[in-house]
Amino acid sequence: MDKTASDCSVLLASFVGNVICCPQFASSLHIFQGQYSKKSNSLVLQNTTTADDCFSDIVEVLASKGANSSVPLMCSFKSSNLTGGSCPVKDISTFEKMVNTSKLLDACSVIDPLKECCRSVCQPAIMEAAFQISSSQSVVGENMDMGLSTHVDVLNDCKGVVYAWLSRKLPSEAADSSFRILSACKVNKVCPLEFKEPVEVIKACRNVAAPSPSCCSSLNSYIAGVQRQMLITNKQAIICASFLGSMLRKGGVLTDIYELCDVDLKDFSLQAYGEEGCLLRSLPADVVYDNSSGFSFDEMSLPALPTSATIYPGSKGFLLDLIIFIVVLFVVPLNDQL
Repeated sequence: MDKTASDCSVLLASFVGNVICCPQFASSLHIFQGQYSKKSNSLVLQNTTTADDCFSDIVEVLASKGANSSVPLMCSFKSSNLTGGSCPVKDISTFEKMVNTSKLLDACSVIDPLKECCRSVCQPAIMEAAFQISSSQSVVGENMDMGLSTHVDVLNDCKGVVYAWLSRKLPSEAADSSFRILSACKVNKVCPLEFKEPVEVIKACRNVAAPSPSCCSSLNSYIAGVQRQMLITNKQAIICASFLGSMLRKGGVLTDIYELCDVDLKDFSLQAYGEEGCLLRSLPADVVYDNSSGFSFDEMSLPALPTSATIYPGSKGFLLDLIIFIVVLFVVPLNDQL
Protein backbone atom coordinates (compact mmCIF):
# COMPACT_ATOMS: atom_id res chain seq x y z
CA MET A 1 0.00 0.00 0.00
CA ASP A 2 2.88 2.36 0.76
CA LYS A 3 4.34 1.83 -2.70
CA THR A 4 0.98 2.45 -4.35
CA ALA A 5 0.40 5.60 -2.28
CA SER A 6 3.81 6.93 -3.28
CA ASP A 7 3.31 6.07 -6.95
CA CYS A 8 -0.10 7.77 -6.90
CA SER A 9 0.76 10.75 -4.72
CA VAL A 10 -1.47 13.82 -4.79
CA LEU A 11 1.16 15.92 -6.54
CA LEU A 12 2.28 13.46 -9.20
CA ALA A 13 -0.59 11.08 -9.94
CA SER A 14 -1.86 13.00 -12.96
CA PHE A 15 1.64 13.20 -14.46
CA VAL A 16 2.60 9.54 -14.00
CA GLY A 17 -0.84 7.95 -14.07
CA ASN A 18 -0.42 6.17 -17.38
CA VAL A 19 2.96 4.58 -16.76
CA ILE A 20 3.36 4.26 -12.98
CA CYS A 21 0.30 5.06 -10.86
CA CYS A 22 -2.46 3.16 -12.69
CA PRO A 23 -0.36 0.02 -13.27
CA GLN A 24 0.58 -0.03 -9.58
CA PHE A 25 -2.99 0.61 -8.45
CA ALA A 26 -4.22 -2.24 -10.67
CA SER A 27 -1.54 -4.52 -9.26
CA SER A 28 -2.61 -3.67 -5.72
CA LEU A 29 -6.22 -4.57 -6.48
CA HIS A 30 -5.18 -7.91 -7.97
CA ILE A 31 -3.02 -8.69 -4.95
CA PHE A 32 -5.84 -7.70 -2.59
CA GLN A 33 -8.16 -10.14 -4.39
CA GLY A 34 -5.58 -12.88 -4.12
CA GLN A 35 -5.10 -12.35 -0.39
CA TYR A 36 -8.85 -12.11 0.17
CA SER A 37 -9.44 -15.38 -1.68
CA LYS A 38 -7.18 -17.28 0.72
CA LYS A 39 -9.98 -17.13 3.27
CA SER A 40 -12.58 -18.66 0.97
CA ASN A 41 -13.11 -20.75 -2.17
CA SER A 42 -13.83 -17.64 -4.22
CA LEU A 43 -11.33 -15.70 -6.32
CA VAL A 44 -13.51 -12.58 -6.21
CA LEU A 45 -15.61 -10.61 -3.76
CA GLN A 46 -18.99 -12.28 -4.00
CA ASN A 47 -21.39 -9.38 -3.61
CA THR A 48 -21.43 -5.73 -4.61
CA THR A 49 -21.88 -4.42 -1.07
CA THR A 50 -18.68 -6.10 0.13
CA ALA A 51 -16.87 -4.98 -3.02
CA ASP A 52 -18.05 -1.38 -2.56
CA ASP A 53 -16.95 -1.32 1.08
CA CYS A 54 -13.55 -2.89 0.41
CA PHE A 55 -12.87 -0.68 -2.59
CA SER A 56 -13.78 2.41 -0.60
CA ASP A 57 -11.53 1.29 2.27
CA ILE A 58 -8.61 0.75 -0.11
CA VAL A 59 -8.99 4.23 -1.59
CA GLU A 60 -9.30 5.80 1.88
CA VAL A 61 -6.20 4.02 3.19
CA LEU A 62 -4.20 5.13 0.15
CA ALA A 63 -5.44 8.71 0.56
CA SER A 64 -4.41 8.66 4.22
CA LYS A 65 -0.90 7.76 3.04
CA GLY A 66 -0.75 10.66 0.59
CA ALA A 67 -2.32 9.20 -2.55
CA ASN A 68 -4.63 11.15 -4.82
CA SER A 69 -8.23 10.21 -3.95
CA SER A 70 -9.27 10.56 -7.60
CA VAL A 71 -7.06 7.66 -8.71
CA PRO A 72 -10.00 5.29 -9.33
CA LEU A 73 -11.56 7.79 -11.73
CA MET A 74 -8.25 8.62 -13.38
CA CYS A 75 -7.41 4.94 -13.84
CA SER A 76 -10.97 3.85 -14.72
CA PHE A 77 -11.27 1.36 -11.87
CA LYS A 78 -14.48 0.60 -9.98
CA SER A 79 -15.51 -1.67 -7.16
CA SER A 80 -16.95 -4.05 -9.76
CA ASN A 81 -13.37 -4.89 -10.73
CA LEU A 82 -13.21 -6.86 -7.50
CA THR A 83 -16.29 -8.99 -8.25
CA GLY A 84 -15.18 -10.76 -11.42
CA GLY A 85 -17.95 -9.04 -13.36
CA SER A 86 -19.49 -11.24 -16.05
CA CYS A 87 -16.87 -14.01 -15.88
CA PRO A 88 -18.74 -17.30 -15.36
CA VAL A 89 -16.00 -18.93 -13.27
CA LYS A 90 -15.13 -17.30 -9.97
CA ASP A 91 -14.45 -20.13 -7.54
CA ILE A 92 -11.06 -21.73 -7.05
CA SER A 93 -12.05 -25.37 -7.48
CA THR A 94 -13.74 -24.81 -10.87
CA PHE A 95 -10.90 -22.59 -12.02
CA GLU A 96 -8.27 -25.19 -11.19
CA LYS A 97 -10.24 -27.94 -12.91
CA MET A 98 -10.53 -25.98 -16.15
CA VAL A 99 -7.11 -24.33 -16.36
CA ASN A 100 -3.66 -25.84 -16.71
CA THR A 101 -2.48 -24.08 -13.56
CA SER A 102 1.04 -25.52 -13.67
CA LYS A 103 1.56 -24.03 -17.13
CA LEU A 104 0.11 -20.70 -16.01
CA LEU A 105 2.27 -20.54 -12.90
CA ASP A 106 5.43 -21.51 -14.79
CA ALA A 107 4.79 -18.79 -17.38
CA CYS A 108 4.09 -15.99 -14.92
CA SER A 109 6.07 -16.72 -11.73
CA VAL A 110 9.19 -14.98 -12.99
CA ILE A 111 8.93 -12.71 -16.04
CA ASP A 112 11.85 -11.50 -18.12
CA PRO A 113 11.08 -7.80 -18.72
CA LEU A 114 13.09 -7.75 -21.94
CA LYS A 115 11.60 -10.86 -23.51
CA GLU A 116 8.00 -10.59 -22.34
CA CYS A 117 7.14 -7.51 -24.37
CA CYS A 118 8.66 -8.97 -27.55
CA ARG A 119 8.11 -12.71 -27.29
CA SER A 120 5.42 -13.02 -24.68
CA VAL A 121 5.19 -16.02 -22.40
CA CYS A 122 3.00 -14.91 -19.51
CA GLN A 123 0.52 -12.81 -21.51
CA PRO A 124 -0.64 -15.64 -23.80
CA ALA A 125 -0.83 -17.98 -20.79
CA ILE A 126 -3.15 -15.53 -19.03
CA MET A 127 -5.22 -15.08 -22.17
CA GLU A 128 -5.49 -18.84 -22.66
CA ALA A 129 -6.68 -19.33 -19.08
CA ALA A 130 -9.14 -16.44 -19.40
CA PHE A 131 -10.51 -17.87 -22.63
CA GLN A 132 -10.96 -21.29 -21.06
CA ILE A 133 -12.99 -20.02 -18.13
CA SER A 134 -14.88 -17.43 -20.21
CA SER A 135 -16.22 -20.26 -22.38
CA SER A 136 -17.73 -22.03 -19.39
CA GLN A 137 -21.48 -22.16 -19.10
CA SER A 138 -21.39 -23.52 -15.56
CA VAL A 139 -22.86 -20.40 -14.01
CA VAL A 140 -25.72 -19.56 -16.34
CA GLY A 141 -27.70 -17.79 -13.66
CA GLU A 142 -24.95 -15.24 -13.04
CA ASN A 143 -24.60 -14.47 -16.73
CA MET A 144 -28.35 -13.92 -17.00
CA ASP A 145 -28.22 -11.44 -14.14
CA MET A 146 -25.38 -9.56 -15.82
CA GLY A 147 -27.41 -8.91 -18.96
CA LEU A 148 -26.01 -9.15 -22.46
CA SER A 149 -22.28 -8.79 -22.01
CA THR A 150 -20.13 -9.06 -25.08
CA HIS A 151 -17.57 -11.83 -25.20
CA VAL A 152 -14.83 -9.20 -25.03
CA ASP A 153 -16.24 -7.92 -21.73
CA VAL A 154 -16.48 -11.46 -20.38
CA LEU A 155 -12.92 -12.20 -21.48
CA ASN A 156 -11.60 -9.06 -19.78
CA ASP A 157 -13.46 -9.90 -16.57
CA CYS A 158 -12.02 -13.41 -16.70
CA LYS A 159 -8.52 -12.02 -17.10
CA GLY A 160 -9.09 -10.27 -13.77
CA VAL A 161 -10.00 -13.63 -12.24
CA VAL A 162 -6.79 -15.13 -13.63
CA TYR A 163 -4.79 -12.29 -12.09
CA ALA A 164 -6.51 -12.96 -8.77
CA TRP A 165 -5.53 -16.63 -8.91
CA LEU A 166 -1.92 -15.72 -9.67
CA SER A 167 -1.95 -13.26 -6.75
CA ARG A 168 -3.15 -16.07 -4.52
CA LYS A 169 -0.26 -18.33 -5.54
CA LEU A 170 2.63 -15.90 -5.84
CA PRO A 171 4.33 -13.92 -3.06
CA SER A 172 3.07 -10.33 -3.09
CA GLU A 173 6.37 -8.86 -4.28
CA ALA A 174 6.69 -11.41 -7.09
CA ALA A 175 3.10 -10.82 -8.19
CA ASP A 176 3.56 -7.06 -8.14
CA SER A 177 6.75 -7.31 -10.20
CA SER A 178 5.08 -9.55 -12.78
CA PHE A 179 1.98 -7.39 -13.07
CA ARG A 180 4.02 -4.21 -13.49
CA ILE A 181 6.02 -5.77 -16.32
CA LEU A 182 2.82 -6.87 -18.05
CA SER A 183 1.41 -3.35 -17.69
CA ALA A 184 4.58 -1.86 -19.15
CA CYS A 185 4.25 -4.09 -22.22
CA LYS A 186 0.73 -2.77 -22.70
CA VAL A 187 1.27 0.95 -22.14
CA ASN A 188 4.35 1.06 -24.36
CA LYS A 189 2.31 0.03 -27.39
CA VAL A 190 0.44 3.32 -27.64
CA CYS A 191 1.02 7.05 -27.29
CA PRO A 192 -0.94 8.35 -24.27
CA LEU A 193 -0.76 12.01 -25.34
CA GLU A 194 -3.62 13.91 -26.92
CA PHE A 195 -2.84 15.77 -30.13
CA LYS A 196 -4.95 18.58 -31.57
CA GLU A 197 -4.88 19.12 -35.29
CA PRO A 198 -1.56 20.95 -35.97
CA VAL A 199 -3.20 23.45 -38.31
CA GLU A 200 -0.82 26.34 -37.55
CA VAL A 201 2.25 24.11 -37.81
CA ILE A 202 1.13 22.80 -41.19
CA LYS A 203 0.46 26.34 -42.39
CA ALA A 204 3.90 27.58 -41.29
CA CYS A 205 5.91 24.52 -42.36
CA ARG A 206 4.27 23.10 -45.47
CA ASN A 207 6.76 24.54 -47.98
CA VAL A 208 9.84 24.72 -45.73
CA ALA A 209 13.05 23.14 -47.01
CA ALA A 210 15.55 24.90 -44.72
CA PRO A 211 15.49 26.08 -41.10
CA SER A 212 12.68 28.61 -40.73
CA PRO A 213 12.09 30.75 -37.61
CA SER A 214 8.33 30.91 -38.20
CA CYS A 215 8.05 27.15 -38.78
CA CYS A 216 10.16 26.22 -35.76
CA SER A 217 8.35 28.73 -33.57
CA SER A 218 5.01 27.23 -34.54
CA LEU A 219 6.24 23.66 -34.01
CA ASN A 220 7.83 24.46 -30.65
CA SER A 221 4.68 26.24 -29.50
CA TYR A 222 2.57 23.22 -30.47
CA ILE A 223 4.88 20.73 -28.74
CA ALA A 224 5.00 22.94 -25.62
CA GLY A 225 1.29 22.31 -25.21
CA VAL A 226 1.73 18.57 -25.68
CA GLN A 227 4.65 18.12 -23.31
CA ARG A 228 2.76 19.58 -20.35
CA GLN A 229 0.41 16.59 -20.27
CA MET A 230 2.50 13.90 -18.56
CA LEU A 231 5.73 11.98 -18.22
CA ILE A 232 6.05 9.26 -20.86
CA THR A 233 8.47 6.43 -21.55
CA ASN A 234 11.12 6.32 -24.25
CA LYS A 235 9.07 3.85 -26.30
CA GLN A 236 5.94 5.95 -25.99
CA ALA A 237 7.91 9.00 -27.14
CA ILE A 238 8.86 7.21 -30.35
CA ILE A 239 5.22 6.37 -31.04
CA CYS A 240 4.08 9.91 -30.17
CA ALA A 241 6.69 11.51 -32.40
CA SER A 242 5.76 9.15 -35.22
CA PHE A 243 2.06 9.93 -34.78
CA LEU A 244 2.57 13.68 -34.94
CA GLY A 245 4.88 13.19 -37.92
CA SER A 246 2.13 11.32 -39.76
CA MET A 247 -0.36 14.11 -39.00
CA LEU A 248 2.03 16.69 -40.42
CA ARG A 249 2.74 14.58 -43.47
CA LYS A 250 -0.97 14.21 -44.18
CA GLY A 251 -1.19 17.99 -44.02
CA GLY A 252 1.48 18.32 -46.69
CA VAL A 253 4.60 18.86 -44.56
CA LEU A 254 7.08 16.54 -46.24
CA THR A 255 10.31 17.98 -44.86
CA ASP A 256 11.75 16.56 -41.63
CA ILE A 257 11.02 19.60 -39.49
CA TYR A 258 12.02 17.69 -36.35
CA GLU A 259 15.60 17.77 -37.61
CA LEU A 260 15.35 21.31 -38.93
CA CYS A 261 13.97 22.62 -35.66
CA ASP A 262 16.14 20.46 -33.37
CA VAL A 263 13.23 18.55 -31.83
CA ASP A 264 14.03 15.23 -30.15
CA LEU A 265 12.16 12.55 -28.24
CA LYS A 266 12.56 14.22 -24.85
CA ASP A 267 10.56 17.19 -26.09
CA PHE A 268 7.40 15.07 -26.06
CA SER A 269 7.57 14.44 -22.30
CA LEU A 270 7.10 16.65 -19.26
CA GLN A 271 9.91 19.14 -18.78
CA ALA A 272 11.99 19.37 -15.60
CA TYR A 273 11.83 22.97 -14.41
CA GLY A 274 10.55 23.83 -17.89
CA GLU A 275 13.99 23.36 -19.40
CA GLU A 276 14.77 19.70 -20.11
CA GLY A 277 12.48 16.87 -21.11
CA CYS A 278 12.42 13.71 -19.03
CA LEU A 279 11.87 10.28 -20.50
CA LEU A 280 11.12 7.33 -18.27
CA ARG A 281 12.56 3.99 -19.27
CA SER A 282 10.22 1.45 -20.82
CA LEU A 283 9.76 -0.24 -17.44
CA PRO A 284 9.46 2.77 -15.11
CA ALA A 285 10.70 2.52 -11.56
CA ASP A 286 8.51 3.51 -8.64
CA VAL A 287 8.32 7.06 -7.38
CA VAL A 288 10.84 7.81 -4.63
CA TYR A 289 10.16 10.49 -2.05
CA ASP A 290 12.79 12.26 -0.01
CA ASN A 291 11.98 14.90 2.61
CA SER A 292 14.71 17.23 1.38
CA SER A 293 14.54 16.85 -2.40
CA GLY A 294 10.93 15.78 -2.98
CA PHE A 295 9.84 13.20 -5.56
CA SER A 296 12.31 11.64 -7.94
CA PHE A 297 12.87 9.03 -10.61
CA ASP A 298 16.47 7.89 -10.92
CA GLU A 299 16.63 5.91 -14.14
CA MET A 300 18.75 5.10 -17.14
CA SER A 301 16.93 5.06 -20.44
CA LEU A 302 18.08 3.71 -23.78
CA PRO A 303 15.49 4.61 -26.39
CA ALA A 304 15.74 2.76 -29.67
CA LEU A 305 15.91 5.99 -31.61
CA PRO A 306 14.57 5.53 -35.14
CA THR A 307 15.66 7.24 -38.29
CA SER A 308 13.63 10.19 -39.48
CA ALA A 309 12.33 8.01 -42.30
CA THR A 310 10.65 5.90 -39.60
CA ILE A 311 9.57 8.61 -37.19
CA TYR A 312 8.74 11.15 -39.86
CA PRO A 313 7.59 9.30 -42.99
CA GLY A 314 8.51 10.83 -46.30
CA SER A 315 11.53 12.78 -45.08
CA LYS A 316 15.22 12.33 -45.74
CA GLY A 317 18.13 11.88 -43.40
CA PHE A 318 18.24 10.97 -39.74
CA LEU A 319 16.19 12.53 -36.97
CA LEU A 320 19.12 12.13 -34.61
CA ASP A 321 22.69 11.25 -35.49
CA LEU A 322 23.35 8.85 -32.62
CA ILE A 323 21.61 6.44 -30.30
CA ILE A 324 22.46 7.83 -26.90
CA PHE A 325 22.08 6.85 -23.29
CA ILE A 326 19.75 9.22 -21.50
CA VAL A 327 20.34 9.33 -17.80
CA VAL A 328 17.28 10.87 -16.22
CA LEU A 329 17.27 12.32 -12.75
CA PHE A 330 13.91 14.02 -12.52
CA VAL A 331 13.16 15.81 -9.30
CA VAL A 332 10.04 17.75 -8.44
CA PRO A 333 10.53 19.52 -5.11
CA LEU A 334 7.40 19.96 -3.08
CA ASN A 335 7.89 23.73 -2.98
CA ASP A 336 7.63 23.95 -6.76
CA GLN A 337 4.26 22.25 -6.72
CA LEU A 338 2.55 24.02 -3.83
